[in-house]
Amino acid sequence: MQSFSLFFECLVIVLAVSYSDAFTRNDFPDDFLFGAAASAYQWEGAADDDGRTPSVWDTFSHSDNKKGDGDIACDGYHKYQEDVKLMAEMGLEAFRFSISWTRLIPNGRGPVNPKGLKFYKNLIKELRSHGIEPHVTLYHYDLPQALEDEYGGWINRKIIEDFTSFADVCFREFGEDVKLWTTINEANIFAIGAYSEGFLPPGHCSTNTFVNCSTGNSSTEPYIAGHNLLLAHASASKLYRLKYKSKQRGSIGFSIYAYGLSPYTNSTDDEIAFQRAKDFLFGWMLKPLVYGEYPDVMKKTLGSRLPVFSEEETEQVKGSSDFFGIIHYMTVYVTNSKPSPSLPPSNREFFTDMGVDTIFIGNSSFFGWDAIPWGFEGVLEYLKQSYNNPPLYILENGQLSLSFVNLCLLANFLVLKILPNYIYKKKKTGLPMEHDSALQDTPRVEYIQAYIGAMLNAIKNGSDTRGYFVWSMIDLYELLAEYKNSFGLYYVNFSDPGLKRSPKLSASWYSGFLKGTVDVASQDITQSQSNFSGSSSL
Repeated sequence: MQSFSLFFECLVIVLAVSYSDAFTRNDFPDDFLFGAAASAYQWEGAADDDGRTPSVWDTFSHSDNKKGDGDIACDGYHKYQEDVKLMAEMGLEAFRFSISWTRLIPNGRGPVNPKGLKFYKNLIKELRSHGIEPHVTLYHYDLPQALEDEYGGWINRKIIEDFTSFADVCFREFGEDVKLWTTINEANIFAIGAYSEGFLPPGHCSTNTFVNCSTGNSSTEPYIAGHNLLLAHASASKLYRLKYKSKQRGSIGFSIYAYGLSPYTNSTDDEIAFQRAKDFLFGWMLKPLVYGEYPDVMKKTLGSRLPVFSEEETEQVKGSSDFFGIIHYMTVYVTNSKPSPSLPPSNREFFTDMGVDTIFIGNSSFFGWDAIPWGFEGVLEYLKQSYNNPPLYILENGQLSLSFVNLCLLANFLVLKILPNYIYKKKKTGLPMEHDSALQDTPRVEYIQAYIGAMLNAIKNGSDTRGYFVWSMIDLYELLAEYKNSFGLYYVNFSDPGLKRSPKLSASWYSGFLKGTVDVASQDITQSQSNFSGSSSL
């Protein structure tokens, strides 16, 4: 096992850059959690081992247009003890992971798989024995394929009962040692990507010029799925509070992907588009959870395509989250898109409904993004002001490394799948880091450092942010680019049969920060936005 030999190089980086207002781990509350994250399909591998059955992610990754899958991934199923030891050496205080529904309950409902149950009990015990808090996500894109085949998964209300039963097993079996539960991973992006754009499993969409999905209706399914995600979360939360909370004393939350947003110009149209983007990207999920209803602009825009909560459902959904999980990577400009009055409702999808174009800032792109910590701080401030300052956990934040050799392959995928909804008005993008030399991931160190500093600023200004998880603990099978890019603090040699792990510079830096052996200086993240178009940011 490789030691933290890169540690002193971190000191050079910290001292070489001009910063202000140094901060340390001790500047955060004592009960604040710093950790790292992974998910079952991306980390565990062992796809056919010990009774696990396929999920929709297995099916999706094995489809014709994919170049990789999570069949082996990092082999966390067999190497979890090694990985937990690395976490402990790094000084992680928490680890966020998800439970594979089909490893625990192979048919989606019914008998529990004893070997799957044993794996998660052993993993949680291993974490606890090293003083690492487990933060468990129940659903991270891996719906049992059996339920998708039987009734269509998240677009059918039957999913609410099956998800609640799955959650019940998890609460019963693991709840004595798990105090932090997230029901759904980045629900807004999941509903959009899986049921409007078709680039997330199970890959539903209306076939168009850019995407050829075998099934789906982009004008209705994302909103049906989103509605059922909220109801399933609320049902699981109600169960936990009635049956387990008084004894287990845990908390249950719901997560969204949170872009930083800023209007592209000072025009009235862009200011209106800015507000509309907040309602569609944040309010779609958060407003029902906090206030019991969807945003007015969505009701007006979507009409009968937006499902309606009954009075009983409204009461159940409202207040059902003890905290919100926030997943944040980048900040973008938003500008009003040209309306398409001739476009019939049946041909619309999420982005045309939102009526907003997004513009990357600086050198950011889908292949990599600049550190824009003021956008992150703005997200936390917006949530504080608009949603009653809810408790927050930053469940994912990080920066990718991308092999230039594979850049064109990823570019081709993204251009076909996603880019029609985006506008490029930016300078030439700098070259991404080579995967094979990613041990020296200086940009990731600078990125994480800046965003932790932004988070601390938000906390000092009153944000109830309680934890931060780097994505990801180690290099994983990644959602959009398989093994072509990496987010890990640890490098995984996927060409090595033993999948050797090696610490990157970022692992050394994060360890130094957590152990208090490095005083970190924060970048001037409150810089004036006069450097950018637009008058305000989200």
